[in-house]
Amino acid sequence: MADANRTPTKEETQSYPFKAETKQLLNILIHSLYKDREVFLRELLSNASDALNRLRFEMVTNQDVLDPKAELAIRIKVDKEAHMLIIQDTGVGMTKEEIVENLGTIAQSGARKFLEATREKSADLTQVIGQFGVGFYSVFMVAEWVRVTSRSYKPGAKAVSWYATGEDKYQVDSAEMAERGTKVEIKLKEDAAEFADEQRLKNIIHKHSEYIGFPIYVGEEEQPVNKQTSIWRMSKQSVSEDQYKDFYKQLTLDFEDPLLHTHIVTDAPVQLYALLYIPGKSDRGIFSLRREDGLKLYSRNILIDEYNKDLLPEHLRFVQGVVDSEDLPLNVSRETIQSTALMARLKKVISGQIMKELETLAKNDTEKYQTFWKEFGVYLKQGVATSPTDAESIYPLLRFKTNLQPEVWSSLEEYVGRMQPKQKEIYFIVGDDPKSILRSPHLDYFESQGTEVLLLTEPMDSFMLMGLRKYKDLELKNVAQAEISDKPKETEGQEQIADADFSKLIERFKQVLGERVTDVRASNRLSQSVARLADPDGALNPELQRVYKYLGKEYEVPKKVLELNPSHVILKKLLDVDPASDLQTLIIEQIYESALLVEGLHPDPSSMTPRVQKIIEAALGSGKTISRE
Repeated sequence: MADANRTPTKEETQSYPFKAETKQLLNILIHSLYKDREVFLRELLSNASDALNRLRFEMVTNQDVLDPKAELAIRIKVDKEAHMLIIQDTGVGMTKEEIVENLGTIAQSGARKFLEATREKSADLTQVIGQFGVGFYSVFMVAEWVRVTSRSYKPGAKAVSWYATGEDKYQVDSAEMAERGTKVEIKLKEDAAEFADEQRLKNIIHKHSEYIGFPIYVGEEEQPVNKQTSIWRMSKQSVSEDQYKDFYKQLTLDFEDPLLHTHIVTDAPVQLYALLYIPGKSDRGIFSLRREDGLKLYSRNILIDEYNKDLLPEHLRFVQGVVDSEDLPLNVSRETIQSTALMARLKKVISGQIMKELETLAKNDTEKYQTFWKEFGVYLKQGVATSPTDAESIYPLLRFKTNLQPEVWSSLEEYVGRMQPKQKEIYFIVGDDPKSILRSPHLDYFESQGTEVLLLTEPMDSFMLMGLRKYKDLELKNVAQAEISDKPKETEGQEQIADADFSKLIERFKQVLGERVTDVRASNRLSQSVARLADPDGALNPELQRVYKYLGKEYEVPKKVLELNPSHVILKKLLDVDPASDLQTLIIEQIYESALLVEGLHPDPSSMTPRVQKIIEAALGSGKTISRE
């Protein structure tokens, strides 16, 4: 065991100050965190595993390394009397420059985010540590001091040590170390003596690090403590549901069970092992170990890429898991992997399996699929919009609410099964939110006919419609532009404003609104609503208008046609208001801007407030009553 009390010479030793964020972080770790302090071992073993993975990848193409025949392993030793714990790996090791960079500096963004997380009273900080690149420093929860001795795998590299007590400074010194890798010596605090007990350490390894892909030896035992099993290479029959769940939680540090998993073992059309998961929630949260999208990619059990984004289409990027293929050449590099033809075949198999699993879930467990849809439906809509080659395979997985069943999620197939006998199109309406869209004047006619309309209220819906033009042989049609052949049933028998009076009213609307509208005319499709805005011939369709709005393009409220309901009581009473009065002008302005608001096109809804107040004041002052209709 290294002599912890050796005093380096001035020539050998260099002291460096910790940065302000690091000092603050260390103070929290040392003085504030006591719950589940065992997490420090998980973090150190994870670091050791990363170092071993990097060495194994390096040795695929380079045998000119220090100790090329040394076993890739992690060894843990304890001295119970001295309260000492030593963790040593045979990984890539570090040079002096690397040890200063890796241990002396915490990425400012990581430290800052960790410190922000400490302000959240509900956050379990021992689970946040690894996410922000500060995992190594969790050792100070249990350590009086720490010495890291490391020697790089590069031939001729010299050993170096790093020493710190968690105070303001750390020391870097030359060292003696014959073997390759990194050794972490920890002097345990009095109240952390439990971690010098071999059985306690084994229990922690079983809990947090069972599936690390390298043997972990404790004490003098010759058998590794962990299973070091590539669970994805096991037969499906030999893996229990609990094992699948445990592996997912160790992979992601998600404390909830995954929504579903699929285990792929196949030799054709490619040789492939894969274990893929759909999480329970789309938000990774602050606890996640997976900082980016992408699957872990292995070649013959050697990790090639921690976050491979080429194995799944963009709209399935929420999937977590591992992929391993012996068909991948061992000399492949991270930079060239995406260009291989094999990757396209792997992607096809993996994507197809995920889509098959989702279709099965939708068919066999409606409630569970609705949970999936609420969390990940937006990703599939994006796929329809951005991936034309995949769009048709996504259609059966889409779910919608409708005007007639606003609380129920329906598939397009279910909608088609409920269509009116003579209906030739699938109708939809776009709006800003599920409640206001049901009050849209565009629905008046269709509800009077008992016709079902898809309700599209998410920003991604407008983009989705660019790729969803038809389902089977049925075109999708926006109700705002749909042609109708008869009037709403509710208007039958209703007294309409006389043509001469209505013409005067139209002229008054045109006078007040001016160039804000392209025309004002009577509507043959309104029953409950006083007015609606329609697109003039040649205008962009409503969904495309919204796309421009969401993309932040140069956007102005499009000029539209204002259609008025000749049977509506508000317009009948408006005829009685003096055309020369401010009140009639205010009411006309409000009718127009209310229509803009319902369309989701009003640029500044709050600007209506003073006008509404004036209308109320005028109505109360004159003793008139304005209908709520």
